[in-house]
Amino acid sequence: MGQDLTQLLSDWPYDPDNTTRIITAEDGRSVLQVRLPLGLEQYELEGRPDGSQPMGKPTVVDIVEDQLAAYVQEHGADDGFLIDHEEAVLLQNEGVLFYYRYLLLFQMNDFSRVSRDTEHNLRLARLLEKYCENDSDRNAVLQFKPYIVRMNAMARAMMAVQNDMKETAAEVIDGAVEEIEQMADIDSPAFHFEKVRSVNYLRSALKQIHDKQPDPVKRLEEELERAVEDENYERAAELRDQIRNMR
Repeated sequence: MGQDLTQLLSDWPYDPDNTTRIITAEDGRSVLQVRLPLGLEQYELEGRPDGSQPMGKPTVVDIVEDQLAAYVQEHGADDGFLIDHEEAVLLQNEGVLFYYRYLLLFQMNDFSRVSRDTEHNLRLARLLEKYCENDSDRNAVLQFKPYIVRMNAMARAMMAVQNDMKETAAEVIDGAVEEIEQMADIDSPAFHFEKVRSVNYLRSALKQIHDKQPDPVKRLEEELERAVEDENYERAAELRDQIRNMR
């Protein structure tokens, strides 16, 4: 095949209502593809989304965790272990890749993989929170930790709901709300925004579970109509996102 992508793009015309698919590659592995207006993206479903193995390890998080384990074995404790700027940037860039993938997977209702990918980013955040020597590098990730916790909780709660375990789902969401509310403050507008939004989002989901509404999408659509009538466009945008994700 030449470098021209015209035929490839013609085989999958852009449709805003049908932008993702999972296909089987020539070697038998499954990959996630995304159709964009001007091209294609492809994500590995296992390991790093870009398919790379840094230093022969599955992820940069695994590298740093191995370095930490070796340090503790040598020194008897983790006192003095630090993540420098270069490692922090590698971790942050890896976290972005996982974010892109779990956002797509959430929209596809693949909650098991969303749980896996958000747990990776929570491991990443914990490493930076405890060992990063630079506040700016640390907060570049931690300002979005409320959102990561929210997405992880929603994925696990949705799996519980699918298995008719609503009490478990409620416990997961309650725990996430408590964790977010107890997070140490970060001097970042993004952190404060995500903290408030994530707590409100989770409480809304918890109310739906407790109310046991037979059609939560219909209920959200009714709430969306009221938000538009009240000209509360920010709330309307959030509701549209929830409806799209649930569908």
